[in-house]
Amino acid sequence: MQVYRTGQDMKGRKVFIAGGAGFIGSHLCDRYISMGERVWCVDNLATGVKANVEHLLSSPAFTFVNADVITLEKTLFGENFDMIFHLASPASPPDYFRLPIETLKANSIGTEHLLELAVRCNARFLFTSTSEVYGDPLIPVQKEEYWGNVNSIGPRSVYDEAKRYGEAMVMAYQRKYRADTRIVRIFNTYGPRMRLGDGRVIPNFIAQILENKPLTVYGDGKQTRSFCYVDDLVAGLAGMMELDYRMPVNLGNPGEFTVLELAEIIQKIVGKKTRIEFLPELEDDPRRRNPDISRARELLGWEPSVSLEEGLRKTIAYFKEKMK
Repeated sequence: MQVYRTGQDMKGRKVFIAGGAGFIGSHLCDRYISMGERVWCVDNLATGVKANVEHLLSSPAFTFVNADVITLEKTLFGENFDMIFHLASPASPPDYFRLPIETLKANSIGTEHLLELAVRCNARFLFTSTSEVYGDPLIPVQKEEYWGNVNSIGPRSVYDEAKRYGEAMVMAYQRKYRADTRIVRIFNTYGPRMRLGDGRVIPNFIAQILENKPLTVYGDGKQTRSFCYVDDLVAGLAGMMELDYRMPVNLGNPGEFTVLELAEIIQKIVGKKTRIEFLPELEDDPRRRNPDISRARELLGWEPSVSLEEGLRKTIAYFKEKMK
């Protein structure tokens, strides 16, 4: 385990963010540093990128720890954290297909390690689950009460079932040890700091159109997704951590778009018409993704404020800069 910088002499709450160098995690680090809190960013850099938090290394309130939650060293448990976020897991299909065992362990063993830490510290704990726990849903809009339609032995199961197990572990710690836990089911999120080779549809399309390549669409392109800009999601995660609520909560944008509609919007923003190349449908790829966010609205007063076109403009600008 390598530790870079320590915020031990600073004031503010101690915030532990596992997966903090990842796409969403790094934005969460930014938020808490801007709030005057002390942040421990823990990441093994399997899918996270240290450059995402490089700008924070000069802050005395920020500590970067190169460590894996699966083998987290007990020495780190010497700190008494106030809040623990668990975002440490591959999250895109290419990543969890490449790292299937690591994905399963990060959400099982890793979740247990972080829950043990939370119990010892009497810290608030938030587990980032996913809309993938609903599998290929049989209902058009997914509520938290829906148990899902998951293929437990399919290729995506290493992620879907890992997150479902992680939720079960969180609930077990809550019931047995009265752990102060929260579960958030994240729907498709996008924005700056996504990796060019992420493999998800928005970075794929943006990279392809900027490189004058055809846009690759799996299946007929009529499958739907609901895209939430990262700033909106991070605001929801921070709000959930302050909330005394134990059951799962969906966070996502209820605006529903087909993959073909997304392609048209990106082409319009870039000002370039690109050929669409249709590829075979992916196994167990969900046909619909649309969150019911009534619970988040009621509990947090939360809903997304960034439109898809506005968020895509910001994301495309980021990718253009990265690809120079």
